[in-house]
Amino acid sequence: MKITYKDAGIDLEKVKTAHRAIEELISVTHGFREGVISGYGHYAGLIEMGDSKVLALHTDGVGTKVLVAQMAGRFDTIGIDCIAMNVNDVICVGAEPIAFVDYIAVRKPSEKLTNEIVKGLVKGAREAGVAIIGGETAVMPDVITGHKQAFDLAGTVIGMAPKDRLVLGDKIEVNDVIVGVESSGLHSNGYSLARKVLLRKYKIGQKIRELNNTLADELLKPTRIYVKPVMDILEKMEINGLAHITGGAFTKLTRLRDDVCFKLFDMPEPQPIFKLIQTHAKLDNKEMYSTFNMGIGFCVIVRDSTADDVINNFKKYGMRSSIVGKIMDGKGVYIGKVRLAQE
Repeated sequence: MKITYKDAGIDLEKVKTAHRAIEELISVTHGFREGVISGYGHYAGLIEMGDSKVLALHTDGVGTKVLVAQMAGRFDTIGIDCIAMNVNDVICVGAEPIAFVDYIAVRKPSEKLTNEIVKGLVKGAREAGVAIIGGETAVMPDVITGHKQAFDLAGTVIGMAPKDRLVLGDKIEVNDVIVGVESSGLHSNGYSLARKVLLRKYKIGQKIRELNNTLADELLKPTRIYVKPVMDILEKMEINGLAHITGGAFTKLTRLRDDVCFKLFDMPEPQPIFKLIQTHAKLDNKEMYSTFNMGIGFCVIVRDSTADDVINNFKKYGMRSSIVGKIMDGKGVYIGKVRLAQE
């Protein structure tokens, strides 16, 4: 039986409707302060700080990946995911992440649980080069229910960018190329569908032949952090667009520009976890590439002449990348000839 994201409880059309309502409501607040450059709809909100600097803010969590951590009884990597989901978004506007605050909500106090989560936060912060300057731990047994070690985790990152180095997608042109950078796996998105599909067939600690790994180890692989190589290319090269491939997957590219066509025609072979989900969920490529990163966690859009330099730079940081597509006339995001739904 085919199992879609909607079957897993995520109705993307309803999510989009809610997002539009939120945007309409909060946009009025942009007039409360001078200097708001962008609020809702890009990867980070931007506000001018003087004549030459821009402050960037973003907030995010790790979704239902926390449920996998609870089932496996492992909490030392989920903090890395929380850092990654925030810093990878804020760099998409050309901002360097500098500080982070976290929010941990738990069913009941547990020093072991919170210590393990914070160890992951610290590890991710070290890799991203950000300072964790505060946070909040809330004990809410009536809200955080279910597992005895139930919790939720979210955070907010602050970044700074020179005003003349902002990357907002407005410089993207037809014939630019899309460089895709490998992901470490599922990262932190699509877990409602992944869990519904895989946990009905496998146990969390079961070793799966196709993965050469246990399901827990595969699903808890931390989200890759792209901060250092991206900051490097921003210093050295002209970059026209940056996209973190998360919820909504490659439809995220339309955040950069909605009046060009993002044609993806040379995608790498996805890691086995994606093939396993696709097989058991009986999903077509359109659904998969609209939900999961399919092995590409980050995209860089540049002139064709710059692509090799970008690829070599990521290689220096131990990350594989390649040209996966091109900017063409038209609108939307295409995987081959298949158009993905708009974000």
